[in-house]
Amino acid sequence: MDDYGLFYRNWKGKIFNYLIRMTGDGSLAGDIMQETFARHFSRYGKVNRDIPLLYRIARNLFLDERRKAKEHPGAEAEQRPEPSHDPDRQLMIRSEYRDVLAAMKRLEPDEREILSLVAGGDLAYSDIAALVGISEANVKVRVHRARLKLRKHMQEK
Repeated sequence: MDDYGLFYRNWKGKIFNYLIRMTGDGSLAGDIMQETFARHFSRYGKVNRDIPLLYRIARNLFLDERRKAKEHPGAEAEQRPEPSHDPDRQLMIRSEYRDVLAAMKRLEPDEREILSLVAGGDLAYSDIAALVGISEANVKVRVHRARLKLRKHMQEK
């Protein structure tokens, strides 16, 4: 396996997990994850292993997808294929995970994004601050507040 193949294997799950927390849709998250690596490879080649850049590409693709969904409501749902029944998919839809995703969907989009970026544990608060365009101190405050809201939503279920 080449070096980029190893990079892909090491990071695909983390990018997918970030995207599933953002979208709540395994199929859409998988599509965006694949496009993330395709764009990363085509634009930056096999040499750039900048993880914050990888997250930035994924985030931008997610925002593009969300914008398209607002412009054409219902169109994306019709194009989505039925979920597969592979072991990874079955593991993902465990009851606890579905509850967390449901609670995260109740958060504001900026709160969900901050928690999704922090939850992966791959980015420093300074990287997250640069990615979303706020100060590091503001990231810490938003993370704290979003965690409190998430906890409250989980207790209400």
